[in-house]
Amino acid sequence: MSELPVTSQRIVAEGVGSALLLATVVGSGIMAERLAGGNVAVALLGNTIATGAMLVCLILMFGRISGAHFNPVVTLFLGDRQEFSASLTSSYILAQLVGALFGVLVAHAMFDVPLLQMSVHERAGPAQWFSEFVATFGLVLTIIGVGRSRAEAIPVAVGLYITAAYWFTASTSFANPAVTLARALTDSFSGIRLMDAPGFILAQLAGGFVAARFGRFLFR
Repeated sequence: MSELPVTSQRIVAEGVGSALLLATVVGSGIMAERLAGGNVAVALLGNTIATGAMLVCLILMFGRISGAHFNPVVTLFLGDRQEFSASLTSSYILAQLVGALFGVLVAHAMFDVPLLQMSVHERAGPAQWFSEFVATFGLVLTIIGVGRSRAEAIPVAVGLYITAAYWFTASTSFANPAVTLARALTDSFSGIRLMDAPGFILAQLAGGFVAARFGRFLFR
């Protein structure tokens, strides 16, 4: 299988897409918390709908340019299938991280809150880590399975999966190392303490790894 070349369009698409995704996650979280009047379920619902809808839009928008990963786990999975060179994989992951961090700053600026923050929202423990394993496993398996059967439906499938996973996982389905790190820099509804991020990221990498292997067996 031939490797995809590194192009500025691909890198920029991953960075901008990641920024818009985090601006949505954090911004909708701030808006939902302000409007929900203390009702956490209503706030989570608002956060969920906005994130799922934006994912569909972003994948449709950038899919033909970069593949619309916006997620280091997804990039590592494709790189493992030898579609990506090491340089393209590292460029994607760097763009995703930088874009995600910038997206948090954009959300803070839009809602007139301090740009630089550190989250104090505790998300730790075996149940949270297992939730992230399950969330990421399901996400990667969704991409593999739908990609094999009906690739044009991936944007909707991913958006719907994340929408559901917000509610069926105890962690509210971060399922993305770049998202996890960026959300450590917002002390808002969607935040996570920086000290809790490594456990989430390790669980996400494990979930993606298992899903990639299982997907090879199941969708041969």
